[in-house]
Amino acid sequence: MRAKKKSHPSSSSFINWPLFLLTAGFVLLFCLITATNMRLLSEIVESGFQFSTKYFGLFWQVELLVNFLVSMMICCLPGSQSRMGKLQKPEFSFFQWGSMIICTLLAGGGVFWAAGEPISHFLSPPPLFNTAPGSEAAISVALAQSFFHWGFIGWAILGSTGAIVLMYYHYEKGLPLAPRTLLYPLFGKYAIKGPIGLLADAVSVIAVLAGTVGPIGFVGLQVSYGLHELFGFADSFTIQAATIICLVSLYTFSSITGLQNGIQFLSRLNVILAGILLSFMLLTGPTIFIFKSFFSGLYTYLTHFFSMALYRGNAGLMSNDTWLNWWTIFFWGWFIGYGPMMAMFIARISRGRSIRSIIIMLAIVAPLVTNFWFTILGGSGIALEFLNPGSIANAFQDNNLPAALLATTSNFPFGFILSLLFMVLTSIFAATTGDSMTYMISVSVSTNGKTTVPIRLFWGITMGVMAISLIYVGAGSIEKLQSFIVITAVPVSLILAPAIWDAVRITLNKANSVPQRTRKSLHGSIQG
Repeated sequence: MRAKKKSHPSSSSFINWPLFLLTAGFVLLFCLITATNMRLLSEIVESGFQFSTKYFGLFWQVELLVNFLVSMMICCLPGSQSRMGKLQKPEFSFFQWGSMIICTLLAGGGVFWAAGEPISHFLSPPPLFNTAPGSEAAISVALAQSFFHWGFIGWAILGSTGAIVLMYYHYEKGLPLAPRTLLYPLFGKYAIKGPIGLLADAVSVIAVLAGTVGPIGFVGLQVSYGLHELFGFADSFTIQAATIICLVSLYTFSSITGLQNGIQFLSRLNVILAGILLSFMLLTGPTIFIFKSFFSGLYTYLTHFFSMALYRGNAGLMSNDTWLNWWTIFFWGWFIGYGPMMAMFIARISRGRSIRSIIIMLAIVAPLVTNFWFTILGGSGIALEFLNPGSIANAFQDNNLPAALLATTSNFPFGFILSLLFMVLTSIFAATTGDSMTYMISVSVSTNGKTTVPIRLFWGITMGVMAISLIYVGAGSIEKLQSFIVITAVPVSLILAPAIWDAVRITLNKANSVPQRTRKSLHGSIQG
């Protein structure tokens, strides 16, 4: 008698259909409004942005500051040397691990904002500082403000406490590697089963969609402008859309191959190309100026750390200060929106590493690398403008952020080739975020932590379509991209909050599992 074959469930049975339908339904509604009523979409995005910044701006500032301070405190606790993920040896090498973290999280600012933000603050200093535009004093101020936005506080919310909580509950308690698990300390089993968890997962997916749509759209604008300047192509919506389609094809293919292949390969390629280009700029550019500006900017950043973190403009608690909303609140909303998914990503690639090492990489090492990156790219632009007024400012009129990069690189030796390679680097940067987030979104809508090719294709293409739509609505500017990102961060900021205090409890509990000899040694070193 022939043995009966085992039936295997279809790949569709592994999909969390309520979550998929809820998030895909949002995307469908978004595309429907885009296709039928552009003005309505524009009004919804703008009014949502105003509401979010007015009523949640201060909360975000306090939340990010507290999260960073608590993360630093956790590093001093005895349990912080405990390895997470039930592995005694890290799954990835330090270089692979650091490359995936830095490339994935830096993508949106790697080139677009690194070139544009410092020169913007140099030509129009932040209101907190009483500094003359374009002056020598404005150099350290411009870099300090850029360091602040892409520094310790912003990086810490992207996975320090959140990653610790997810790694503990997922690898040691068997709970899902999903945003809903971040609410377990508050709601217990009701966060895992039921509408609370479903809603938490859904808003986190939508927020990271918005957050990833931003870098994809920024690349479309950057490359379109670059092709116009370098080859004479029209800087048009058609070129922007074509660029995004090519980018979507790249990161979707990469995400299909998974963490071990495409995502890791793109990250390594990114680090190598970025290292070569920045070394070239450092050696052939204003080397002494760059090092001097980095340390002076870092000093200004550290000495004004709390005043920048809590700056509210002139309107008090319910501030709708234009500068604050355009810069700090936008960045905080963007990073918050990434928070749950990035915590999942960090938890996935950090198995075998200690609590302390994860926090130090995310909240200290990566920010300092980012700050030096900003100094080389943005600081070079400041140096050119300071020595030759108008060399960058003329192209940067009306806050034309995509113009900052080309205006800077074209002034270097082999400027054409350098500019072209930076456009490639910009695209790879965005691709590393696109493939990682496509992968993590697909994991989130699965029931077993595994993904299928059709689901990855769906989410990869979806982000491209949304980016094209927002660029079209915003008439080729970044305002609508920024506004959409901020709106989606409102519910996510509430999801991230419980992880701040629960990460402390987890670390303290871990201290009890450390061998007695180790605890005595550690206690003695702290006392000493």
